[in-house]
Amino acid sequence: MVIESTAEPFVQKPQTLAALRDEIAAGRTKAADLASTYYERIAAINPQLNVYLSLTRDRALEQAQRIDAIAAKGDPLPILAGIPVGIKDVLVMRGASSTAGSKILEGYHPPYDATVVTRLEAAGAVLLGKLNCDEFAMGSSTENSAFGPVRNPHDLERVPGGSSGGSAAAVAANLAVATLGSDTGGSIRQPASFCGVVGVLPTYGRVSRYGLIAFASSLDRVGPFAANVRDAATMLGVIAGHDPRDATSSPAPLPDYAAQCDKPVEGLRIGIPAEYFGEGLDPEVRAAIELGIAALEAAGCKTRPVSLPHTRYAIPTYYLVATAEASANLARFDGVRYGYRSTASESLSAMYRHSRDEGFGAEVKRRILLGTYALSAGYYDAYYLKAQKVRRLLAGEFLRAFAEVDAIVTPTAPTPAFKLGEKTGDPLAMYLADIYTVTASLAGICGVTVPCGNTRAGLPIGMQVLARHFNESTAFRVARAVEASEAS
Repeated sequence: MVIESTAEPFVQKPQTLAALRDEIAAGRTKAADLASTYYERIAAINPQLNVYLSLTRDRALEQAQRIDAIAAKGDPLPILAGIPVGIKDVLVMRGASSTAGSKILEGYHPPYDATVVTRLEAAGAVLLGKLNCDEFAMGSSTENSAFGPVRNPHDLERVPGGSSGGSAAAVAANLAVATLGSDTGGSIRQPASFCGVVGVLPTYGRVSRYGLIAFASSLDRVGPFAANVRDAATMLGVIAGHDPRDATSSPAPLPDYAAQCDKPVEGLRIGIPAEYFGEGLDPEVRAAIELGIAALEAAGCKTRPVSLPHTRYAIPTYYLVATAEASANLARFDGVRYGYRSTASESLSAMYRHSRDEGFGAEVKRRILLGTYALSAGYYDAYYLKAQKVRRLLAGEFLRAFAEVDAIVTPTAPTPAFKLGEKTGDPLAMYLADIYTVTASLAGICGVTVPCGNTRAGLPIGMQVLARHFNESTAFRVARAVEASEAS
């Protein structure tokens, strides 16, 4: 297995999905040997990065041996045959530890697989293990995990982003060829930007949520990370599609995303929203995104300004809707049915109180309290209902913009990766790290973040490409054009 290495000791670029699959099909690489190579690298690197919370070695090697047996017979291989993949720990795998980064679920081994897990294995993927994340996907830095923070492979003193920081860092450090994460308000796109990889926010309903441990049910989405746009498109093609076990899953037709990636972008109309280029945007991030926009113009795209004035209300709107849904979803974790139960429980009410107080971390408790308050009698109309009305206005603005343009490009995050501990004492500053991503989450549209240069200190910068509902193909086309300009 050939690995392209960069100057940083922890950053390695894996081979593409297609190249690895061809190696396995030709017999030049055994899937079982490839998996073992990745487990060796995990053993060497994971103690410094804290990316994996648990490994599923027996299941992975059994799958790899099945792939090798198919290859030995000369039979056609599935599209992800032998590809090592990591799974964010908010997605359940049968018999594997599934904690959602929380002490309250420590020791939980679910009896079933998430739909996306089933689809990955049916496509031949070798699932290496479960990846670290902010507790219940609540965070922007992966510092809220009950099992310790993840470190950014580009700079071990910096965060990888969150909540899917383990998923992004695993791809950046080549501890998996591709991974799955979840995105509620930016939890795929922001860490992808911070770690210099590609991350995908599918349209709400495009990918099944069956088997996803819920944070905010009207916002949660499952999506892939990969080292390049085509691999990310291939991964989405595998996991997307209707699932009768998810009532919010869409039956919309599924295109061949990978085949769409290299279609010319000449003539595409690209919207540039002024609201994403104002106060708080790091100058180096601005410069990199402007260069990316210039590259799209050189490729034949036509850029024009678009207006999304309700963007300034996105953060408070998101943190009312998301916390309200979280307070309802997390009510089930009470120390009775599964998970952590406090020993300081002299009565039923004390058991509930102590189990939740000891089992949940500070950020989760903060959001439960916020959400419960927003839903309480006398405050529902003033907060939650009003937030839903603003959400509808924001979604309408995107629909009007997409009547005029094919895609919208923005910075993914206002800054590059910040230092560990820099924002933990200021929750509002942490929440503002998602200022450019929560809008698409509230609107239900799709997006891709793609690497778009680096700071002078070598930290990655990401460009966010947004497209209308179920138009991931256009987002991939534009992202691939940015990627091609970076490579030239």
